[in-house]
Amino acid sequence: MVTRWGMTVPLGGVPLADHAAVFAALADAGFTDFWSSEVNGTDAFTPLTLASVWQPEARLGTAITPVFTRGPGLLAMTAAALAEAAPGRFQLGIGSSSPVVVGDWNAAEFTQPYARSRDMLRFLRAALAGQTVDETYETFRIRRFRLERPPAVPPRILLAALRPGMLRLAAAEADGVILNWLAASDVPQALSEAKTDDPDFDVVARIFVCPTEDAAYARAVGRRMIAAYLTVPAYLEFHRWLGREPALAPMWTAWARGDRKGALAAIPDAVVDELIVHGSPEECRDHVLRYGEAGVKVPVMALIPTPELEKGGPAALADLFTALGPGRA
Repeated sequence: MVTRWGMTVPLGGVPLADHAAVFAALADAGFTDFWSSEVNGTDAFTPLTLASVWQPEARLGTAITPVFTRGPGLLAMTAAALAEAAPGRFQLGIGSSSPVVVGDWNAAEFTQPYARSRDMLRFLRAALAGQTVDETYETFRIRRFRLERPPAVPPRILLAALRPGMLRLAAAEADGVILNWLAASDVPQALSEAKTDDPDFDVVARIFVCPTEDAAYARAVGRRMIAAYLTVPAYLEFHRWLGREPALAPMWTAWARGDRKGALAAIPDAVVDELIVHGSPEECRDHVLRYGEAGVKVPVMALIPTPELEKGGPAALADLFTALGPGRA
């Protein structure tokens, strides 16, 4: 059951300095949450810091902050600062990210992603609670670190997870799980591994939304995204676990032999339609609600640009938010 309604920020094509109006329009449309990602656009924390001031009632979250690209102490300090700026409103979502983001773009070593995620989760839990951490973890060593400004309200820590091992870790040690690149029909399988008796355990899902009735356009964009992401080993194995090998094997084969055009052509419409929400704004909203019916508490839309948005400008954005959102409670 959906308890909150999220949007990924910042929006493409809108300068950060102009996001006060974006955040206001989203809040007016009933969006309760602003969630950031961290790939090669903005960092995860700057947009949320702006939102914490411009919308002092909004919930904020990172989905995700990689566990390799900042040292443990720096990540704890960054999270503590935002938790201090927005007490009780910030959730820290962490995850392993990918070899490209970690290794190729940040010159860090992408090794033991499960262990690094587990160790960072345990370190952050202690550090953000104001404890002095002097600990040898499997993937790093911390010597007598203590936050000078521990937040009065430590942020809840969520873990991004795909397959059973990480899903079980999230259920056992985190305050929630962040799901990504899955269909509404896949949610029960993921949550069957993330079993917990904690009624406050958060289930967040990042959902790609392309609000256009031009199905050919949406599917063309969706195919490019699917080929770029689901050929990455972690996502490939995730969708193999979900049972999509028969549908995606031709794409994986073509991609492996360097046939990018053939890989795109091999992706079935049905897979695009499952993983990329598209249609009228109202149809998109109803599709997103299916994630809630499947067990997601916080669906977080990630808007994909459309021809209508490019033509309509800021006014079209405000109208779109109203059509996509649940309305002011």
